[in-house]
Amino acid sequence: MSHDTKLIDLFDRLARVAGNDRTAQGLNPVQWEALRFFARANRFSRNPSGLRQYLGVTKGTVSQSIIVLEKKGLLKKVPDSRDRRGVEVRLTAAGRKLLVDDPLNRWREDLAVLSAAQRKSLEATLEHLLRAALQHRERQPFGFCRDCVHFARDEASGAPHFCALLEVPLSDEDSQLICREQAPG
Repeated sequence: MSHDTKLIDLFDRLARVAGNDRTAQGLNPVQWEALRFFARANRFSRNPSGLRQYLGVTKGTVSQSIIVLEKKGLLKKVPDSRDRRGVEVRLTAAGRKLLVDDPLNRWREDLAVLSAAQRKSLEATLEHLLRAALQHRERQPFGFCRDCVHFARDEASGAPHFCALLEVPLSDEDSQLICREQAPG
């Protein structure tokens, strides 16, 4: 067995283990990913189109997932203040509470067996691999505002930061959220 084959097998098995954890609380994996996305997405990405791009799924899948999560009281749609035709999707208090019991949180315990240096190395490796996979599939990477080439830290016209691409002030909280416009710095 080649080393690459072994790595691919390990990724596949880890994905299956994670997948088995994702059918909790009456939600399917896409619905869990939608909740996680809306919890971590910034105001420019927190909409059905942003979720579709992030997950790489159809409009129908996103639409149906949002409808189900709205009916369960976990999400709500509000008019987009920047675009009257659009909507912003937000987590409700029940949605935020459910994420506390996210089945993927079990992975924190699994990762605890690694040293800090091993976790940092694994994170860098997985980020690199994910970026390559997304690039080969011509999908947007999404990433944290603070790691973007357009992010200006402690900018005079910011709050305290600034996005040079969208020309808007960014708070410290904004800088820690993922954005569809992110370009790695």
